Amino acid sequence: MKTSRTIHTEIGAYVSSLLRNSFGKGPTSIYVTISQPFIVIHFRGFITSMEKILLKQNETQRVLETRDLLMNDLRKEIIREFRTIGGLSVEEVYADWNLENRTGVIIGVTDDPADEGVEDWPEDTDRQAFRQKLIRSSIIAEKKADRLQTFWLDHRTILVRRFGILTPIEKALLKKGVTEELRLAKRDLEQEALDDMDLEQDLNQSISEIFLDWNFDADVGYVVFVLNPKK
Repeated sequence: MKTSRTIHTEIGAYVSSLLRNSFGKGPTSIYVTISQPFIVIHFRGFITSMEKILLKQNETQRVLETRDLLMNDLRKEIIREFRTIGGLSVEEVYADWNLENRTGVIIGVTDDPADEGVEDWPEDTDRQAFRQKLIRSSIIAEKKADRLQTFWLDHRTILVRRFGILTPIEKALLKKGVTEELRLAKRDLEQEALDDMDLEQDLNQSISEIFLDWNFDADVGYVVFVLNPKK
């Protein structure tokens, strides 16, 4: 049986190779967090030469659209390989990018039950205040989520899952096939709403990056907070 460290290492190596083979450039570093039912892979130093040129020409949306389309094609392979590497029964895969920082995340969600693990949160954090600000940001950006879950995965990773966040107009747009445009618009809108919430005060720790993605069919959204090390 493979050890936890071996699974972490093999997943990191696989994702690095996958990005290199699919995009022509792999990340310079990669960090894997596994806390069932979630696998979060955060990587740095990831941008291709062509993307650099496009970004200089202010073609940010084009780069994001291309990455999203490519990830859609890779999802089945990622699910299969995660099962092969660690016996992880991944059912869903999500991804988001920070082009300015040249970073990104891939999120895998298995079919295991999710326990919010209130006891996992450090004593110097205010989980309830954090949750209330998340609810407020959701109301500002779209609507109050029907259900919200918060997970402290490790010392540098928080994952938030929200159910029932799509507004009627968003659902209407999705029926008309306006999927990628909605995804890109929601990224900017929700990122801005979260940035305005002063969440670091409740975490007693600074936030390095925020990543978002959605399953529009299931009306579920994910947020990953990558934290800076405590001084």
